[in-house]
Formats: sequence, structure tokens, C-alpha cells
Amino acid sequence: MAASRGKPLQRGKLPVEVLRRAVLGAAGAPSPLVVTGPKPGLDFAAIRLGKKYLIVSADPITGASRRLGEYAVEVSANDVATSGNRPQFAESILLLPEGWTERSVSVVAAQVDSAAKRLRISVVGGHTEITPGLERPIAAVTAFAVADRYVSSDQAEAGDSIMMTKSAGIEGTAVIAAESGRVRRRLPKKTLERAERLASSVSVVEEAARGFETGSVHAMHDCTEGGVLGAVFEMSVASGLGFSLEPGLVPVAPETRAVCDALSLDPLKLIGSGSLLMSVEKGSEDRVAAALEPLCLATVIGRFAKSGRVMVGTSGKVAVREAPEDELWRALTWTG
Repeated sequence: MAASRGKPLQRGKLPVEVLRRAVLGAAGAPSPLVVTGPKPGLDFAAIRLGKKYLIVSADPITGASRRLGEYAVEVSANDVATSGNRPQFAESILLLPEGWTERSVSVVAAQVDSAAKRLRISVVGGHTEITPGLERPIAAVTAFAVADRYVSSDQAEAGDSIMMTKSAGIEGTAVIAAESGRVRRRLPKKTLERAERLASSVSVVEEAARGFETGSVHAMHDCTEGGVLGAVFEMSVASGLGFSLEPGLVPVAPETRAVCDALSLDPLKLIGSGSLLMSVEKGSEDRVAAALEPLCLATVIGRFAKSGRVMVGTSGKVAVREAPEDELWRALTWTG
């Protein structure tokens, strides 16, 4: 065990067992006000404020350079939105490589401003610096909301349907289409334009609010790193459940399919901000889909179970033993 702890970690999210051993126990001073604290698969923390709750989430953007500020605001806002509440405030941290100019900094700051205004979020502080040694810019945003009630990703129940909104790999498709030279040389201009336009679909704030209002959604989770499969896995870990996922039911947009085929990527493992996972009470699927219909498609892709984590396809069942590495990391090694 001691030898394994000395091995270099791979890029992307830490494995759950490493997170538990090395990070989650280092949570500072305990507080009776923390109602929902750090745990694998959770999107946010909840802190008691009298009769209300402060919902807090922080998330970085490390794999994209274009639309950096917008993505940073949107993904943190999405995490707060999985509580069923709209984010109200945010702080941003921008770590930028040497050689950046004031004009470049202004572009990213304007992106943060634009996304925050669109989502009706007040930016109340943060930090911006030029950081030695960075190859790519990093943006991290902490988003906040004050709420009367909420759900979290550890409240899924056995027998619940797993529903997802929109389609797989939304954010990853847009990032790769904009930044991968290999994809840009291989795909038609119109396909690339449609793929890049998916960037406008990264927010799940509105659909999360509408899903929550139905009263039939027990838990929600944003499809970020690891895509749909990673999000289902994390949600099952957080809730102490198994799942049965049917990949054939997962919607994949034509432009996502084209981008993934060009680099031999799995769309179910591609970062998917813009798609919301919902654990929906059995028998309420149509009600939730109808509530979301004016905004987006909502599709049943599987079910949570008491035990076992499997993907079910035409050739049978395949066990899922760990969260996948995000396909975006492979794609970004092929930007030339």
C-alpha cells in the first residue's frame, strides 16, 4: 500500500480511493453548520444560515483556452444549480501564462463578465495574476447561492431512473472543434461551426431549476470530467448505489459523433458540461421530460440499483469498476 502511494498520479480527477485517503480527511476544523460537506461525487457544499442554506461550489477550467472565462463561470454555476437553486454570486481566479498582455487579460475578464450577466450572477471578488511555468491559462470560479431547500447528488435512490438532458460530450465537442488542429483539418467547415456552437449550450442552470420544481427529482449531477459515464459513476458512489446504464440510449449529436470519430474518442467519456443527470422517481419520467420540453430533450438512459455498476449493450453487461479518464485529455495531445 505504501509503495502504491508513491506512484505518480495520472492527469485529470483523482481516483476516488486517493481522494478519500489524501484529501477528504484534511477538511480543517469541523463545524456544526456544515450540512453537506466534502464527499466523492458531490457538486457543492451546503452550510446552514439560520433557516436557509449557503450553497457553495468551486471548479477550474484547465483544458480550454478559448472562451475560458465563460466556461469557468458556467461550470461552477452548473454545480450550484444541481442543488435546484440558481447561483447568485461568484468569485473568479485567473492564472495566466507569462507573455500575456493587458488586452489578453481583458478578453478573459470580459468573458467572465458576459457569462455572469447572462446567468444573473454578481462577481464579488477573486484574484488575477501572471503565473510562471504555466503552459495553458487556468480559470477557477467559486459560485454561491442562498437557498431554502436543496437536493444533492448523494440522494439518488435504488429504482430511480437515470435521466440526462441534451446530449453527450457537449463541452468537449466545442473545445476540441475550436482547438484541435487535427480535427479542423479533417472535418468540413460546417460541421466544425456546428460543433463550436455547442459552446452556447454549456449551462444547465435553467433545466436544473425546472427539474427540481417538479418535486420528482431526488438528485442531480453535472456531466463534467469523464462525461456521462463518469457522472453516472460519481453519482452512484456518492449515493452508495449501483447502476445499469444503456449506452445505446444516450443521445449523441451528429457533430459530437464526427469530432469523436475523427480522433477515435468515446463520446460517453468526453467532458459533457451542458448535460444534466437526474435521478428521477420511477413513474415520473414523463412528467420531468414534459417540464423540460420547452428547453431541451430529457432522456432515460438507465436506472440506479442497490448494487453492481454495469453498462448494458447488445453483447451483454460490462462491469464499470472506476470512473474513466476524460477523453479531452487525449484530444488535447493531438492539437497539432
